[in-house]
Amino acid sequence: MPELVYPPVIAFAKTMFRVLDLRITVEGAHHVPRTGGVVLASNHVSYLDFIFCGFGAHGSRRLVRFMAKQSVFRHRLSGPLMRGMRHIPVDRAAGAGSYEAAVDALRRGEVVGVFPEATISRSFTVKELKSGAARMAREAGVPLLPVALWGTQRLWTKGRPRTLTRRRTPITILVDEPMDPAGWPDAAAMTAGLKERLSALVDRAQRAYPEQPAGPDDRWWLPAHLGGTAPTPTEAAASER
Repeated sequence: MPELVYPPVIAFAKTMFRVLDLRITVEGAHHVPRTGGVVLASNHVSYLDFIFCGFGAHGSRRLVRFMAKQSVFRHRLSGPLMRGMRHIPVDRAAGAGSYEAAVDALRRGEVVGVFPEATISRSFTVKELKSGAARMAREAGVPLLPVALWGTQRLWTKGRPRTLTRRRTPITILVDEPMDPAGWPDAAAMTAGLKERLSALVDRAQRAYPEQPAGPDDRWWLPAHLGGTAPTPTEAAASER
């Protein structure tokens, strides 16, 4: 099937990167295979994470099919774009169908993008992970690549106003070495390994980030353990209950 929607969307996104002069750093993009199925499992700190996670696969000329909540596909503006880019809708009340669709896509050699935390992390640390990413990789027999994003929360995140016109924002994209499903006894162990790898990757991105808050009122985008005013993981979990 020809790609009629995805390439123009990518071109538009890259144009906006240039207009806003975003300082994007990508490391490990060579880990994304140029052919064959693969799962990209990313941390989640922003509503824009799918754009930058997908950009991490751009160097390998791969298009990522993201799993996203069904309401995005029903929206009058985003719906046609999501369907045109062949992303995968997720009905959280009945997830078996979307899971099978993702496994089928992987078996056809597609790249499937997943945010295993399911929702944005208000603490900007890696939350407990759902096991779906590991289960899909195991069932389809494809590698799973951890991806860390940092800086995207400064543009648009949960509970904060959008600053989509913010210029020269540093954005970090780290792609880790692939996890081979055959090296793990089950999905639970692989998910625990993914959380460990993601947490270390996110921590590295945070500590190497080239900017610091401009003042006390700008510390909201840093996690508490690095001196920021974001809620702790415990506080964030309590607010979501």
